[in-house]
Amino acid sequence: MLHIKKSTIFTLSALAFTASLTLPAQANVVASVKPLGFIAAAIADGVTPVDVLLPDGASEHDYALRPSDVKRLKNADLVVWVGPEMEAFMTKPAAELPAAKNLQIADMQAVKPLLLKGGDDDDHHGEEAAHQGDSGDDEAEHHHHHGEFNMHLWLSPQISRLAAVAIHGKLLELMPESKAKLDANLQQFESELAVTDKHISAQLAPVSNKGYFVFHDAYTYFEKHYGLSPSGHFTVNPEIQPGAQRLHQIRTQLVEQKAVCVFAEPQFRPAVIDAVARGTNVRKGTLDPLGTNISLSQDSYVKFLSQLSGQYASCLNGA
Repeated sequence: MLHIKKSTIFTLSALAFTASLTLPAQANVVASVKPLGFIAAAIADGVTPVDVLLPDGASEHDYALRPSDVKRLKNADLVVWVGPEMEAFMTKPAAELPAAKNLQIADMQAVKPLLLKGGDDDDHHGEEAAHQGDSGDDEAEHHHHHGEFNMHLWLSPQISRLAAVAIHGKLLELMPESKAKLDANLQQFESELAVTDKHISAQLAPVSNKGYFVFHDAYTYFEKHYGLSPSGHFTVNPEIQPGAQRLHQIRTQLVEQKAVCVFAEPQFRPAVIDAVARGTNVRKGTLDPLGTNISLSQDSYVKFLSQLSGQYASCLNGA
């Protein structure tokens, strides 16, 4: 009898030991979009891997989860996303996650007072209604992404710092043994962010009064934080081409030289931008709100902010 107990104890000890060996490899963070992955990678560096759900070149506005994505979410130790108004594709799988594994940035108490209102584009609602006749329920779904608030929260350095603090807290609960490394990572992230923030403020100050149009209403947090002067946006939802009335308004402002730049995006290079800018002195630039060419690393979030700042500055300066 004693022999059985000993072997049982040995087997259980062996299993526990094996589990402890395999656990760190399984402990992982899944971020819905790349910039949230940048923030998570800074905090999780040297502790646990970070994975991004949305493939490069895909739009956060209309992505459909694949079975492999659902599996990755289920197996994750922590899922980081903005909220249902941004990633509607995340709503159902996130609802099935235990609270300890689900970090919804827009729902954080510290973030709620910092949310900015979404784009109030009069022409936009008419476009959506007209479009809805073509594609029915899909478009009704789209409308859900653009609620009361602008949800491109990763473009706010302030909200991103709060997200980093929350990711640190969640990982600390999951991996208390990694406290020293997680603490050091958070400290490094906060100090690098402060330095980058000062640098960007200095870089963008000389162009703060120059007007420009962005293709899609994604940059409000960044623009408000750095005191930029956007003339407006082509569309609230990049999946929907702007209507004739909207384009006429933009064209008039460009001809009257109220804007020096129009910005496209890597995954949206719409012909409407070329058409509207044709025959004017306006310069064309590209803004990348998802950091598609940046790979996940400890300093990828500050690289992302610096890249975006450089994209604004080069077009607005005329470089």
